[in-house]
Amino acid sequence: MRLFKSILVCCLLLTGLLAACSQQPQEVMRVLAGSELKDLKPYLNDIRRNTGVQLEFEYIGTLDGADRLIHDKSFDLAWFSHGKYIALTQEQVKTQPIVAQDKIMLSPVVLGVKQSVAKRLGWDDKARLTWRDIADKSAQGEFQFMMTDATASNSGFSAFFGLLAAFSPNPANPDFSNVDKALVNSFFKGNTGRSGSSGWLAERYVKEQTRFDGLVNYESVLLSMNQSGNLNEKLALLYPTEGIVTADYPLMLLKKEKREQYQKLVDYLKSPEFQTIVQEKTFRRPVNRMVKLDPLFNTGLIELPFPSTLDVIDGALFMFLDEHRPPSASVFVLDVSGSMSGERIDQLRDAVKNLTGLDRSVAGKFARFRARESITLIPFSSKIKPKSEFVVKDVSEAGQDMAAIRQKVDTLNAGGGTAIYDALLDAYNDINNKYTLDKERYYTIVLMTDGASNNGANYQDWKQWWRSAPEHLQQVRVFPILFGNANSQEMKGIAETTGGRTFDARKHSLAQVFKKIRGYQ
Repeated sequence: MRLFKSILVCCLLLTGLLAACSQQPQEVMRVLAGSELKDLKPYLNDIRRNTGVQLEFEYIGTLDGADRLIHDKSFDLAWFSHGKYIALTQEQVKTQPIVAQDKIMLSPVVLGVKQSVAKRLGWDDKARLTWRDIADKSAQGEFQFMMTDATASNSGFSAFFGLLAAFSPNPANPDFSNVDKALVNSFFKGNTGRSGSSGWLAERYVKEQTRFDGLVNYESVLLSMNQSGNLNEKLALLYPTEGIVTADYPLMLLKKEKREQYQKLVDYLKSPEFQTIVQEKTFRRPVNRMVKLDPLFNTGLIELPFPSTLDVIDGALFMFLDEHRPPSASVFVLDVSGSMSGERIDQLRDAVKNLTGLDRSVAGKFARFRARESITLIPFSSKIKPKSEFVVKDVSEAGQDMAAIRQKVDTLNAGGGTAIYDALLDAYNDINNKYTLDKERYYTIVLMTDGASNNGANYQDWKQWWRSAPEHLQQVRVFPILFGNANSQEMKGIAETTGGRTFDARKHSLAQVFKKIRGYQ
């Protein structure tokens, strides 16, 4: 009997050991990926069980990702919604070229419009809508929409290049240097809601859907929004007849010694089993033709060409920033209280100065201040200090405008208490004065503080003021930066009230945070 028990215990232990071993991944592969791929998290165990590979994701924007891959060789894979810019960048630097890439799933970047608005504008006949129709209604003020920044998010990036192709003399073979700029400007007049993230854009649309007629985003995001039950009115998905640009989510191999594991991943990700998950759970289109396309998806789409060189892409993006978007009016409310002395005030100076063209990283060159942009610096401590105002004409690093901003920032010194809400109210007053003279600008406030307010108005005073503020001021988004011992609850309250977003400089450098905010301005 004792022998039998010993054998039984050994068998149980062996069974447990085998089970534990079977659950251990044979290989861990690090993936630098776009944030939209977070929706694949529930299926990572399925991937591991079927491939023996455990994927460890780090999420980042496309342009930041391109820069990261130049300097960080620790990643095995890159996975973004569109891989063209990543691949071209890697090819140019020749330090870590893409070894292999395979398209995994598809999602066109299209227009989602409230069904009642589509009917009012005559867009309910989907077969006839053109990008030119959209530009015409935008220019007339009849259509206001949300879209991500083309230099910060891939959905805006893809939409913008689709738009340029559509507005070329021959969309099927576009000349990106010979675009109808009047049409591009007309289109962006209606772009009254901006974002640096496709996911955040969708969230804000849900919360502010009475303000907007629609949004540009991935087809998968728009279909998911329609299924969510969070919309007062469902969106009609419109596919302009000139064509669209499709995100094809290529899985890119960065290390040739990992080719065997990569192939196992690709084989499973493109299998009917996983492709069915892609279609049913993420609303993306399968690339495997063995999986029948759901009738939910529109067919017969025309794919617009994408630029083939970095020079063309970069030139078009700078043109977008400096010529086509309605100009921004960016107000920076900057804490220079005593607690900011030393390293913190140095970080603040560097963060602002980087936006004058000193940051030469892939993402940094597009985060710089833009031509036609109005910039106001409002430093504060116990009291509000004299503000500085600039309107950028020359965007070159050595230009007079950028130099003037750097010179002013170098004069910032720390000392005194913290009057956060007096400074914030002053920023609103500044915007109100500017708005009476120029209603076409896109107004935002960046609020940077490292502590709690201990002088002047408080959070409740500001909130009471905000509730009775005129509509054009209530629509100004505030982007607070969590830094040092800032009151995170109040900062998050400001962001939520104004439709802005908090950024955490306690986890990332202040320079990185300032750069990231630019996608929302």
